[in-house]
Amino acid sequence: MKKATALPIMVAAMLLCVAAEAQQPKKIPRIGILSPFSASDTAPWHRAFQQGLRERGWIEGQNIVIEYRYAEGKNNRLPDLAAELVRLEVDIIVTSGATETLPAKKVTTATPIVMAAVGDPVGTGLVDSLARPGGNVTGLTNNSPDLAGKRLELLKEVVPKLTRVALLWDPEGSQTSTLAWKESQLPARELGLQLQSIEVRRPNDLDKALQEATKARAGALAVLTGTLFVANQKRIAELAAKSRLPSIFHLKEFVEFGGLIAYGPDRSDLYRRAATYVDKILKGAKPADLPVEQPMKFELVFNLKTAKQIGLTIPPNVLARADKVIK
Repeated sequence: MKKATALPIMVAAMLLCVAAEAQQPKKIPRIGILSPFSASDTAPWHRAFQQGLRERGWIEGQNIVIEYRYAEGKNNRLPDLAAELVRLEVDIIVTSGATETLPAKKVTTATPIVMAAVGDPVGTGLVDSLARPGGNVTGLTNNSPDLAGKRLELLKEVVPKLTRVALLWDPEGSQTSTLAWKESQLPARELGLQLQSIEVRRPNDLDKALQEATKARAGALAVLTGTLFVANQKRIAELAAKSRLPSIFHLKEFVEFGGLIAYGPDRSDLYRRAATYVDKILKGAKPADLPVEQPMKFELVFNLKTAKQIGLTIPPNVLARADKVIK
C-alpha cells in the first residue's frame, strides 16, 4: 500500500517540476554591436542587419536584444566599449572592420565575434584562414584584391589624360588603409599613374591634405578606407569638390554627400548577411567552424551634380555601368 501511495506523489511532484520549468521565461539572446563610428554614420548598415535578423525570425525588442556601442570616431574608446559589452554578457559581438574587431578580440576569446566587413581578416591576425577561421571570430570580409586597381581604372576612364592621383590614407589609425595603399602600387604602374601619398592622421589634417593634393598637381583624388575618413565623409567630399578634384571612394555614402564616384562592396548587403552568422551561432554553431565569406554585391555610384560642379563629363559608356546615378 505504501508503494502504491508513493507513486502518485512522485508523479505529481514531477508534473509540478515540469510546470515550473515551463513557466520560467526563456533567456532572450543579447547581441552587442561595436562601432567606431556614430549612430548616424552607421544607421543604413544597422538597419540592414536588423532586416537580416527579421528574415530569420529575430525581432529586436521581442525575442532578441541589441546593445549598441559607438566610439564616435574616437578609436581609443573601443577597448573600453568592447569590455563593457563583455561585462554585459552579450551572446555575440558584431563588428564591422578590423579597427574595432581587434580590440574586441583582445578583451574576449570566449564571446563569439561576427565581423561584417573586415578588409583583411587573415593579414590582421583576426582569423587563421578564410576557410577555417579558428578561435572566436568569423563573418565577412569586404576585401577583393582587385578593388584598388578597379578604382584607379575608373578614374582613368573618367579622366583619360590623368597621370597623377593623390591617395589619402591613414598609416596609424587603420591597418586596412595601409593595406589598400600597398595594393594600389602595382595597378597604378600598369595604368601609367603616379601616386601622390598624402597621409592623414587626424581630422584637422584634412584641409591641409587637400591643399597638398592641389599643390602636387594631382588630377584626381582617391580616398582609401579608414575610420577617420568615414567619420568625416561629408567634409572630405565637400573639400574634394571645392578643390575641383574628381574623387573616388569605397562607400556610396561619400557620393551621396557630394563625392564623384564610389565603387566597392555593398556594405548593407554584408551587414544583412552578417545576421546569418548570428542566427547560426545562436542555434549552436561555433565561429571556428563557420568559413569567412567574401562580398557578392558591388556598387558603382556616380554623382552628376558634382561632375557638373567640377566641369567634368562622365563618358556615357562608363555611366551606363552605374548601379546608381545621383542627378
